[in-house]
Amino acid sequence: MTVLVVEHVPGEGPYAIGEAIAAAGLRMRVCRVWAGDPVPGSLDGVAALVVMGGPMSACGDDGFPTRSAEVALLRSALAAGVPVLGVCLGAQLLALAAGGVARPGWGPQIGWGEIRTREAASRDPLLAGAPKRWRVLHWHGDTMDLPAAAVPLASCDRYPVQAFRVGGSAWGLQFHLEVDAAAVDAFVTAFPEEAATAPGLREAAPAELAALAPHRDRVFGRFAALVAARAEHTATRTFFAPRADAWEMRFAADAPRYAAAVARMRLRPGQTALDLGCGTGRALPALRAGVGDDGAVLGVDVTEAMLAAAARAGRIGPARLLLADCHRLPLAPGKVDGIFTAGLLDHLPDPPAALHEWARVTAPGGTLLLFHPSGRVERAARHGRPLSPDDPLAEPNLRPALHHAGWALDEYDDAGEYFLARAVRAR
Repeated sequence: MTVLVVEHVPGEGPYAIGEAIAAAGLRMRVCRVWAGDPVPGSLDGVAALVVMGGPMSACGDDGFPTRSAEVALLRSALAAGVPVLGVCLGAQLLALAAGGVARPGWGPQIGWGEIRTREAASRDPLLAGAPKRWRVLHWHGDTMDLPAAAVPLASCDRYPVQAFRVGGSAWGLQFHLEVDAAAVDAFVTAFPEEAATAPGLREAAPAELAALAPHRDRVFGRFAALVAARAEHTATRTFFAPRADAWEMRFAADAPRYAAAVARMRLRPGQTALDLGCGTGRALPALRAGVGDDGAVLGVDVTEAMLAAAARAGRIGPARLLLADCHRLPLAPGKVDGIFTAGLLDHLPDPPAALHEWARVTAPGGTLLLFHPSGRVERAARHGRPLSPDDPLAEPNLRPALHHAGWALDEYDDAGEYFLARAVRAR
């Protein structure tokens, strides 16, 4: 997983953003569109997307041949919940991708100037703790109208949109928070006529940067930490989000096998059942049939696009759908009577921890059913690899892992056409 940085001109690099990314142990890949690098068509292997500034205008494609491709990539990132940071031009493109408007401003805003944080910034994952008034480097002429879903975070009198957030992991900064001394020198050298409109810009840089650095480093350190913490989920989302619309049709023939697997849970009316990694919710109708009208069914997935596809497939009737981490379920201990999960455990970053968490929320005597509509041998062959002795679903590995987490394995069926393991929560 890498952080993809889209760079429009040589002088406007990531600077302090890149330093924070490196300090968090993340790799960075720079797409230099100014040198002819193509904008990627997908976010495979991308842990975060950073789009830098540039002199071109976000208002149209003239003189900006990669604009449409960048907006499309930002839309994909928003749909998949990939962390995003847009700077200046990048912020305007982010606003466009989220449904807003980019437009010409009221003349250039260049030089050191004050911004004010909005009330929402005090609760923002990146800007919380920022001063109410602080000075930053402005260098732009265009502006944007935010979509209704965006949260304004900072403003100034002349250009009210200075920082905003879209959803829970995408930020736009109209100003240049990323700058250090080298960046200021590069800006002034690359755009001397614009720099001349802000006399003393370079001379004021040492004092301005000394005051700005603590806030700059905190914001970008938080962004890099968020990217690192979400990397596993981001990988899942970037894989499943673009496939969500076709997922139900692609695997529609598996529905009877899901129903047969759920039947082996032996659920009773009035119980509570959970489908972890529910995807489009193929097992949810069978779980509802098992617990009856008086029971409860909850479908949990980490990919919002999959839950939206489940709702379109009519699965919101049999169950409630929840966007959540299967390692940290928002449920009280012992509230669940049965957990169904298909093809999830061996794709999690920490299967033993997941089994412990699932045991925590399951009542004594409750069941856990691990299922896949194809056997382990068939899946390995399909992916062109041999069965690994370290496979967490191999019985010699699965049985002790379940036991250690508080489960007792009572059925193990690795047939050619399916895989199924049933365990009971220890009393």
